[in-house]
Amino acid sequence: MPDLNYVFSEEGPLAIALPGFRARTGQLEMAKQVEQAIENKSVLIAEAGTGTGKTLAYLVPALLSQGKVIVSTGTRHLQDQLFHRDLPLVRAALRLPVAVALLKGRANYICHYHLQRAVEDGRFQSRETVAHLEQIRVFSEHSQTGDKSELSGIPDDAAVWQHATSTRENCLSGECPQISQCFVFAARKRAMEADLVVVNHHLFFADVWLRDEGVAELLPICNTVIFDEAHQLPDTAGVFFGETVSTGYLLNFARDVRLEAAVRCKDYPVLTEAAVILEKSLRDFRLSFDEDNVRWPIQRFQQREGCVTALAVCVEALNTVNTHLELQAARANELELAWQNGLEQAARLTRWQQDNHQDTVRWLEVFGQGVALNATPLSVAEIFSSQMGNSRSWVFTSATMSVKGDFSHFRGQMGLEGADSHCWDSPFDYGQQAMLYVPKIMPDPNSSDYTAAVIQAALPLLIASEGRAFLLFTSLRAMRDARRMLEENLTQAKLDYPILMQGERPRRELLEQFRTLTNPILLGSQSFWEGVDVKGEALSLVVIDRLPFSPPDDPVLAARIEQIKRAGGNAFMDHQLPHAVITLKQGAGRLIRDENDRGVLMICDPRLISKPYGRRIWQSLPPMRRSRVESEAVAFLAKN
Repeated sequence: MPDLNYVFSEEGPLAIALPGFRARTGQLEMAKQVEQAIENKSVLIAEAGTGTGKTLAYLVPALLSQGKVIVSTGTRHLQDQLFHRDLPLVRAALRLPVAVALLKGRANYICHYHLQRAVEDGRFQSRETVAHLEQIRVFSEHSQTGDKSELSGIPDDAAVWQHATSTRENCLSGECPQISQCFVFAARKRAMEADLVVVNHHLFFADVWLRDEGVAELLPICNTVIFDEAHQLPDTAGVFFGETVSTGYLLNFARDVRLEAAVRCKDYPVLTEAAVILEKSLRDFRLSFDEDNVRWPIQRFQQREGCVTALAVCVEALNTVNTHLELQAARANELELAWQNGLEQAARLTRWQQDNHQDTVRWLEVFGQGVALNATPLSVAEIFSSQMGNSRSWVFTSATMSVKGDFSHFRGQMGLEGADSHCWDSPFDYGQQAMLYVPKIMPDPNSSDYTAAVIQAALPLLIASEGRAFLLFTSLRAMRDARRMLEENLTQAKLDYPILMQGERPRRELLEQFRTLTNPILLGSQSFWEGVDVKGEALSLVVIDRLPFSPPDDPVLAARIEQIKRAGGNAFMDHQLPHAVITLKQGAGRLIRDENDRGVLMICDPRLISKPYGRRIWQSLPPMRRSRVESEAVAFLAKN
């Protein structure tokens, strides 16, 4: 095996093959720690600041290990980037005959069987859906992978995908007449045969818990698991180690039952009628809520008699559908699968209404067109650590997992007590490249005029930077209000800076526009705080409106706070503050992405200065030049 000192040196294979490669001490040290963890079958927590090059630091020892490796990323976008860009470069540089594979959840692959059924059925609500379905059909005939990300022009959330992909519940598996062409089966086969497999966190946990997506087959023969963007793991694991029943999912279930009934049992119309009644009851349940975009604990829901009654009608309608499905299940595999799925959903609804475990919080979310009923574990530590075992190596890496180098919060969340941990600072010269600016006079963040004050304080810097800015908000409402205020102010100042806002277009399109437009300003909320990489002069200013504390009335957070208090802990210092620091570090990390970048990070929240805990947050941020003087921040931007 090549020596890592040589591989990462200025004369090594990476320097020869990769444009812009530079030997970095932190990168080499991290690679050695990963190599050691793989050799010792141990657990490693590795925080590497922006610019350290953590991707190469774990890929090189993983590829050289000669064992079976699973790499899990935070998002599908990062998964694609790792597989299509980083892996081929490193593999070619090291000249290793290593087989690699990309594995996603089944919802990412076109299903020939369901696509054909949809085409034959032909009943759709819009011409756009019909056109999209034809695009998918043509694509499916020529694609080698069936991965829907390779088909541009159809949004990820387009309704047509429900007709062209399968789910765990409606997949016919070995009974499918088109199993020989199955893209999911082929992807899993490639993963089983590969030396290194790239997955994502959602897929990993869905599979470990549901044993459905192919990873469960890989884990027993895997030597090493590497989690990139590991700071996302606690939230992702909480989703999959819990349970959810949504009206959207049940509406799709009812639709599938109607389609199957029309084909398999035309002589039994009561099944179709029961499915139609279920659809109506689900829509009525959503209409029983006057609110939108709210999250409630079950106790508050139980106080709303109309909502409780509407849910009871849904449960009765679902049970009726299941009764009829049972009578017809012997006719076809599709009806048998639908019956089993219906029983599982009914059981979940019953558990949500009746279970009362202290370690689980039951809550609901009301949004646009639907309602989701959730049961979330208050801690995933015990569940996750029990899944790990000690027969393989585990590497957890991210740019943000610690608070001032202390990993106790992350360790506690994931059950990694005693794990080896290391932290490498960013190699960037933050003192020269960046300034952290906190305005002197700002109102209380809870005041009604706070967002207006943020825009007024940011305007001189936006003018000095000539746009080229991200404005990051902790809520969608603040983001939308800021957009309106910003337009008014720019119009008054006679400045024609294009304004882009999260939600108007897919994220990828927004970022591409941001990079190509002149003087753009992009407003974003949660999904733009991380995973966004804009280098160079295109981005010179990042404005953060508030410290990213989760709302205290969030049902999951409220339950965790109560649990920590019962155990005698300090919920704010032990949970809320570390979580806010890690999130803030992610947002701050959007500014400097390259050793030639320069810019200002503006954090408007006065609590960073006025509260005792502000110092701890301040010290956790990169060592930028600090200032509270507006003219200094403007002058710094003017030099860009």
